Amino acid sequence: MSTDETVRAYDLDAEAYAANGPAVPDSVRADIEAFAELLGPGARVLEIGSGGGRDARLMESLGLRVRRTDITPGFVDLLRAQGVGCDLLDPLVDDISSPAGPYDAVWANASLLHVRRDDLPTVLARLAEVTRGGGVLRVSLKEGDGDGWSTHGSITRPRHFTYWRADEVSPVVAAAGWTDVAARSGVAGSRGETWIELSAVRDEVSS
Repeated sequence: MSTDETVRAYDLDAEAYAANGPAVPDSVRADIEAFAELLGPGARVLEIGSGGGRDARLMESLGLRVRRTDITPGFVDLLRAQGVGCDLLDPLVDDISSPAGPYDAVWANASLLHVRRDDLPTVLARLAEVTRGGGVLRVSLKEGDGDGWSTHGSITRPRHFTYWRADEVSPVVAAAGWTDVAARSGVAGSRGETWIELSAVRDEVSS
């Protein structure tokens, strides 16, 4: 039920959440710029957890092609009302493949932190399956131990978070079909929390 309740919390405050975070933090902007430079113009990116669409807008301005997806109906409706495409998808169970073939990269900024610990290996493996060999993964997770509920920011109801340590999550990513896993921990957030910024490359052999 934790996923359903978290989705409901976002759904009720989707507009407030999108309005509260229109500016891209400097650390995220730098990561997106490096991401776009690495991939090159025209690269196809699967975004997991598009939210209000902030990251996708910046990626597209840098020449990337983004498939927006979100598990929250309110975010999907909001983006469609703005005239941009967004698919209602749960990366744990729904078909995330593309008729155009494998993606060049996956971008999951502050979204997989809501995935239950036991489900993350499955989600990461499914993302690997739809990414070309040599494709890139970018994920950000909240740093910490265990899991729990939190009410903060523009979302007025509790959301469930799964916390990770870099040395704990890196082997999980590697076992799911990704290589060259690199995790930067201790990245400062806006409320005193710290984050893990993780990157990996799709295993050429397994793809």
